[in-house]
Amino acid sequence: MPLSKIKTNSVADEVFEAGSNLIINGAMQVAQRATSATAANSVEYLTLDRWQYTYGDSTSNEYSSWTMSQDSDAPDGFSNSLKFICTTAASAPSTLTAALTQQKFEGQDLQQIQFAKSGAKTLTASFYVKSNQTGNIGVQLYAIDDNTMNSQLISIDTANTWEFKTVTFAAKTSGTEIPNDNTEGMRIRFVFEYNTGRAVGTANTWAARQTNSQLVPAGTSARTSSLNDTFFLAGVQLEAGDVATPFEHRSFDDELDRCKRYYQKSFAYGTAPANDIAGVRMSEMPSSDSASYGGALVYLEKTMRANPTVVAYNPQAAPANSGAYINDLVNGTVTTEYEIASIVAYSSQLRFFLTTAPTTGGNPYGCNWTADAEL
Repeated sequence: MPLSKIKTNSVADEVFEAGSNLIINGAMQVAQRATSATAANSVEYLTLDRWQYTYGDSTSNEYSSWTMSQDSDAPDGFSNSLKFICTTAASAPSTLTAALTQQKFEGQDLQQIQFAKSGAKTLTASFYVKSNQTGNIGVQLYAIDDNTMNSQLISIDTANTWEFKTVTFAAKTSGTEIPNDNTEGMRIRFVFEYNTGRAVGTANTWAARQTNSQLVPAGTSARTSSLNDTFFLAGVQLEAGDVATPFEHRSFDDELDRCKRYYQKSFAYGTAPANDIAGVRMSEMPSSDSASYGGALVYLEKTMRANPTVVAYNPQAAPANSGAYINDLVNGTVTTEYEIASIVAYSSQLRFFLTTAPTTGGNPYGCNWTADAEL
């Protein structure tokens, strides 16, 4: 008989339930976009799937730059971590400067926590951290529809050493409930750089979001960055209850499949999207006038969260154009390039259609693409 629950004396009445981790890619295994990328004042998905980099709100227009990468330096039991290294340090950061990484959750995946209901549950985050700087970092939950935040601190006690941490967030029993749909319901944030303008409110208390979004509790000293400062994160788990259970390890295939709900690409895994990389071949779609209309229908590998934003890439260097082009191919060789006219209206969570004109009939078409349905 299969077992769905395991009780041990060490957790008393707490119960470990298989599949309880809300985090996707918490073991930092999957990196479809790239394994390393650098950014400064931006909010974007750079490398590891589902982990968004956020930096900004500097009124001085002077920013630090961070390189975000998948790294093999990891705690025991894990093969990968998420690494940030400061490649340019702001000499005079504003009081609102902040750098963080966050993961966003669909509302329909959060119904079990009963947010803003009388039976609301506490949430416990567990994770490994490492940094060359000791001191505090911020860990925060942000409920989108309720527009409230719960900010807490954890301490990095020893430099350049993997440390296991847990933090429990109080239940919220009133307010705006999280909709049961595919829109963003909540996010978890790990704040590894912040200045005093981000320190607002009481720790482990749900409070309304301020104009200048608070990220750490009031009275917290600034954590600014110097060149080559590092921050590592690994083994992230978020679950209902007030006790951290053992990390829920998933296979690479399982984790990659979960990530493809939010991002897919035609490129081979391990190849960062770019122009001038030989890619997929797609047949010409039949039309009433093949001399003036052609295109390629792409079926996605799995249903995406929403209709994706599609970006097309020129698969070969010749002819000279590069950008959103589809190629007329003969024996795998580009004969003519045509600029993509549109991604037609009936594109959906399951497919999209690239169209181009004019074209000649009979030849296959090829292009590379990415499809993004991230929150």
